[in-house]
Amino acid sequence: MEHLELFFKSIFIDNMVFATFLGMCSYLAVSKKVSTAVGLGAAVIFVLVVTVPVNWLLDQYILQPGALGRWLGEEYASYDLSFLSFIMFIATIATMVQLVEIVVEKFSPSLYNSLGIFLPLIAVNCAILGGSLFMQSREIPTIGLSFVYGLGSGIGWFLAILAIAAIREKIRYSNVPPALRGLGITFIITGLMAIGFMSFGGMLTGGDDEAKEETKAAVIENVEEKKDDKKEIADNTIKAVE
Repeated sequence: MEHLELFFKSIFIDNMVFATFLGMCSYLAVSKKVSTAVGLGAAVIFVLVVTVPVNWLLDQYILQPGALGRWLGEEYASYDLSFLSFIMFIATIATMVQLVEIVVEKFSPSLYNSLGIFLPLIAVNCAILGGSLFMQSREIPTIGLSFVYGLGSGIGWFLAILAIAAIREKIRYSNVPPALRGLGITFIITGLMAIGFMSFGGMLTGGDDEAKEETKAAVIENVEEKKDDKKEIADNTIKAVE
């Protein structure tokens, strides 16, 4: 259940584009055709699925304070390499992007040419780095959950660029005011889509409400027990005085 909840949250509620507006440069530049949007979206999914779990391992066993002491011995427990997070994460991402670039150039030269400079720029795409940094800041506990988070974040970005590409292909035949043609109407549509995705915010809150009710009941019960204990102590004190 935890994996499924994180998966849907990362797609709809914490969507990289519509919730945090990350990866907007390639989102706007490569969304003129559905075919190129699908290719870049698939590449982003692959990079996120691989880099988020790998960076989780790096964070858990190398970068966190005391992480080296888990497998190198107690004498290394005092080392804190968290200041290397950005360098290590970007190095992992750049390696995976280079692999994607080689594969796309080999098997789909037309897609490689249509993506142009934006394929190697995935290495510095803030959505890709944001996935690893969000994983780190949210302290995702297991590598399985980090894989699910990377997959969901990639699918969310893929759906965003696919949707805007389909709309931009159709909007060419619409009577858009001259002042809004191009990026103007694209920004407006993106804002409206972000508002639509905000409606998913209450999709997975039922469990939270139940947890709050249980916590509230436990607090009330604890307070009542303390009152009974105080009353009992007071009665015993009065009896002792008498």
